[in-house]
Amino acid sequence: MNTSESILACARQLIAAGGYNGFSYADIADTVGIRKPSIHHHFPTKVDLVRTLVTQYREAAQAAIEELERHVKHPAGQLRAYVGYWEACIGDASAPFCICALLAGEMPLLPEQVAAEVRAHFRFLSTWLTSVLERGAAEQAFRLAQPARTEAEVLMAAVHGAMLSARAYGDAGVFSTVMHAHLARLATLP
Repeated sequence: MNTSESILACARQLIAAGGYNGFSYADIADTVGIRKPSIHHHFPTKVDLVRTLVTQYREAAQAAIEELERHVKHPAGQLRAYVGYWEACIGDASAPFCICALLAGEMPLLPEQVAAEVRAHFRFLSTWLTSVLERGAAEQAFRLAQPARTEAEVLMAAVHGAMLSARAYGDAGVFSTVMHAHLARLATLP
């Protein structure tokens, strides 16, 4: 891992632990073992650093969704795989929280350049989930109580809310309980 990648990885961990305002370049310097001017060389400002991090996070999520679409053809399987990804990440603490969801909680305090990237992630995820739900409803795999776009927003909120609940209780199983109930609701609505 090169210096830039190490800085980004550290920033991601620090954001997951304390949010945008919960870390400084001094924290990164101490963790990575470099001097602050080295960080400024790669990322002149904190805005540059976090915007780059969120852009990379969003692009990686898009690539992962594209890969999921290629390998899992049925909408119900795609939702199970999406939820399963987060179950695994929360369970092994490799990525216990969506960085964009964390940053969205700080939206009024975020610099506009970072906020724009967070919104772009949410728009992408909502559009994809809407597509999955529309296809699933057309295949009669899901029974939607609301329009697919609304159900997608509810699902996205459930995923992020279940992450919060798992964190609050210190129990990764809470995420699974909430999300399996939500997926069952989609499959069994009258």
